[in-house]
Amino acid sequence: MYSYIRGYIEEISEDYIVLDNNGIGYKINTSMQTMANIKLNEEYKIFTHLHVREDDMSLYGFISKEELGLFLNLISVSKIGPKVGLGILSALSVDEVKFAIISEDPNTLSKAPGVGKKTANRMILELKDKVKDYDINKLESKPVSMNSNIDEALDALMSLGYTKYEATNAMNKLNTENLKTQEIIKLSLNELSKQ
Repeated sequence: MYSYIRGYIEEISEDYIVLDNNGIGYKINTSMQTMANIKLNEEYKIFTHLHVREDDMSLYGFISKEELGLFLNLISVSKIGPKVGLGILSALSVDEVKFAIISEDPNTLSKAPGVGKKTANRMILELKDKVKDYDINKLESKPVSMNSNIDEALDALMSLGYTKYEATNAMNKLNTENLKTQEIIKLSLNELSKQ
């Protein structure tokens, strides 16, 4: 129904954004990856999918067509609904998901909330042909979510009361490649104090 909506970000919540378009606020469920790439009161084009069930109509949207396309592929897999699809795209980047599917790596996929080994294997089976054209050389460095120092730092920041969005956003501003967990936490807190 809606291919995209262009407007200003009025609100960023834990798992959705509110996009103002000509005085109408669209509540759009989205991923942590998209949230990390947007800012309040700035204009964006959000690519959307209207998900309709008999008891609910929800809007899902992403900053890129590629992320929307992968989301649609994910929810086409049996037993994966929009919430699990968002969970996967919040835990892993588009490149990480595609790379895990092509390399038949259920361990990486099952790091996402709501995804067990069975579901991960089903994703690989059902989506391998859909992502076969992916260029695996795009993923040069070690994926962020596979770095245990970053995972530990994220957990620590969330235990201090920061939301996953705030913590991830702060860490995305850092070069965390060779940093230890404590250093990531310290620098992230520094970033968070500026906000």
